[in-house]
Amino acid sequence: MNLGKEVRMRRIINSRSQRLFILAMDHGFSDGPIPGLTNITTRLRQIGEDALNAVVVHQGMVSRIAPVLKDTKHLGLIVHLSGSTALASDTNDKRLVCSVEQAVRLGADAVSVHINLGAATEHRMLSDLGRVSQSCQEWGMPLLAMMYPRGERIENPYDPKYVGHAIRVAMEMGVDIIKTYYTGDVDSFSNIIRDVDAPVVIAGGPQIDSEFKMFKMIVDALRAGAAGVCFGRNVFQSQQADKIAEAIENIVHKNFSIQDAMSLLDDSIPWPLTG
Repeated sequence: MNLGKEVRMRRIINSRSQRLFILAMDHGFSDGPIPGLTNITTRLRQIGEDALNAVVVHQGMVSRIAPVLKDTKHLGLIVHLSGSTALASDTNDKRLVCSVEQAVRLGADAVSVHINLGAATEHRMLSDLGRVSQSCQEWGMPLLAMMYPRGERIENPYDPKYVGHAIRVAMEMGVDIIKTYYTGDVDSFSNIIRDVDAPVVIAGGPQIDSEFKMFKMIVDALRAGAAGVCFGRNVFQSQQADKIAEAIENIVHKNFSIQDAMSLLDDSIPWPLTG
C-alpha cells in the first residue's frame, strides 16, 4: 500500500482496535428522501459523529455535511462513486456517477463503489471497478467495494460460496476495504475471511427486526474476524439512532457484549425502526 493510502486509511480506521464503524448515508440516491435522510446534516448530528469512523455519501452531499466534518477531528469522508435508482428497470445495474479525481477535490479519505456479482450487467460493473482501482492506486486513495451476490442466478445471497467469491473478486481487483453480507454463522464466515488480507466489514442489509439480533450479528461477525460494520438504515432510521450508534461503537471498538450494548438503549422507545 502506498503512502497516500496509508495516511488516508489511518483517518478511517480506529488506531487502537484497528476496526471500523462506517455509516452509509447514500440511500437518498437510490430511494429518494426516505425517513432518516430528509435532512442529512441534521440527522448526522443527531446520530453523533463522534461514534463513527467514517460516513459514506454521494458527491453532492459533501458540501451539506461539511459543517459536521469541520466540527470533528476524526470523522472520515467516503465519497460513493456509483449508483442506480429504485425507478430503473434494472436496479442491480450500478453505474459510475463520480470519479476518484472529483473525490480528491472534495477532500475524501476514501471512495466506494457498489458491485453486484451475478447481475446481468456484472461485466460493466467489474470493468468500472478495475478503472476505479487503477485510479485509486494512482491517487493514493483507499477503495471500499460493496460486493454483493445479486442477480437471477443467485438463490441465496448469504450463501458462503457466493460471499466468498465476492470477497475474492475484491481482493483480485486491489480493493482496500471489502463490504459484504455476513453469512449468518461464525464458522462459515471465519472460513471465508481467514486468508483475506484486507479489512472485511459487514453490511446491515434490510431492516433487522430487533436490536438484539442486530447486535448479535455484529458480535458474531467480529468473532469470525470481521473488521467492523458499514450500516445504513438500521442506524439512521432508528428512533434512538444516537444510542444505537453508541452501542455499535462500543461493540466494535471495545468488545461490548450484546447485553452491555442493550443496556445503553432506552427500553421505552419501541422497535422496529421508523419509516
